[in-house]
Amino acid sequence: MADALRWTRDNGRLLLQGELDQDYLVSLWDVREEMTQGVDTIDLSDIIRVDTAGVALLMHLVALIRQQGRSVTVTGKSEKMNTLVQLYNLPADLIP
Repeated sequence: MADALRWTRDNGRLLLQGELDQDYLVSLWDVREEMTQGVDTIDLSDIIRVDTAGVALLMHLVALIRQQGRSVTVTGKSEKMNTLVQLYNLPADLIP
């Protein structure tokens, strides 16, 4: 599973790698609160595939970070991600 979802956290930056889709989200969901501690940037530069479940999880991670009292920025969004956000007519601040 070379494309499975992986992540690293360093200096407030959460880097997601691989596929952000329904087939790989469970491992991230299980540790979401721990992995977002101290995070203010979610980097999607190394995401090669995203689906609607991935967008939903990303919105949840953003909300979770905000609940922890921090603002958050999402970098490296692909055209596919932007298209999904537009298709669902999501407010821009859900995935800043």
